[in-house]
Amino acid sequence: MRWDNLSDDGPSALFGSDAVVTRTFDTPEFRGITFHEVRARSIVNRVPGASRMPFEWTVNPYRGCTHACVYCFARRTHGYLDLDTGTDFDSQIVVKINAPELLRRELGSRRWDGQHVAMGTNVDCYQRAEGRYRLMPGIITALRDYANPFSILTKGTLILRDLALLRSAAAVTDVGVSVSVGFTDEELWRTVEPGAPAPERRLDVIRTLAGHGIPCGVLMAPVIPFLGDSPAQLRTTVRAIAAAGATSVTPLSLHLRPGAREWFMQWLGTHHPQLVRHYEALYADGAYAPKWYQRRITGQVHELANEYGIGPSAPGAHRLPPEHSELSEEDAPGRAEQPTQLTLL
Repeated sequence: MRWDNLSDDGPSALFGSDAVVTRTFDTPEFRGITFHEVRARSIVNRVPGASRMPFEWTVNPYRGCTHACVYCFARRTHGYLDLDTGTDFDSQIVVKINAPELLRRELGSRRWDGQHVAMGTNVDCYQRAEGRYRLMPGIITALRDYANPFSILTKGTLILRDLALLRSAAAVTDVGVSVSVGFTDEELWRTVEPGAPAPERRLDVIRTLAGHGIPCGVLMAPVIPFLGDSPAQLRTTVRAIAAAGATSVTPLSLHLRPGAREWFMQWLGTHHPQLVRHYEALYADGAYAPKWYQRRITGQVHELANEYGIGPSAPGAHRLPPEHSELSEEDAPGRAEQPTQLTLL
């Protein structure tokens, strides 16, 4: 396994081979999963300028993700570790065990000027591993203590464990929370996001956050062509998002970049072989669906959002990157409407 000279966004090494401890846990929730505990050399990562993301800095305490979403763009990052982008991405999880203490040190550096930090933009920081390693409380506490603005995008219900911390952080800085709900079809969820909490459980997270006065936006991602994009399916999903109390909804069509594309197409050939040729045609020009398709989905979702009383995001709120930009971080979170409460920047 190639651990030397590894970096999230550049040539400098994050950790060396002598810093890796490999563990397995014989409990049902972690059976078949291997954890590689590392001591990272840096934790605040600069987003490459070419990505055109609405934020410049990210914190990613994990690599790999037990949500096992077959479409996850971050799969290709496992190739940098000499691991495969399929099964290994789902079951070989890198844990940066020193993330909280390292973040506190980096936030206290004279070189740091308090810019917004986005989390959950690569892999989910509230995936199953977080239940054991508990890195996020220390991370949020460090950000709160330095009054540093941040946002979190997640599919995980474990975020509710840190509700009190989020509220205390929101009292001193801009904090944002967004939940990813691309569809509500349980049959589709069981095959395309087999390790992630069910869509209804994610909607419960939104309800709980709203009930505690924490606005929560929804990134409706991905909208999956031919499987989750019919007018009836879009209506059902937007209606459920609105009923859960979300402040806004931003749709994002499925994109299939190298690493994810191969794994997704293999899954498609097994579960929906009749759709393979349709996908080959739709994504013939690259990783992104054609602009006409993306505009159609966006228009339909925004119309439905208006109908159900949540509307699309306010002007400038969801500053998603252009459809065809080469993103180096996962689907960008948006910004909610109340700047004095939890917002997504």
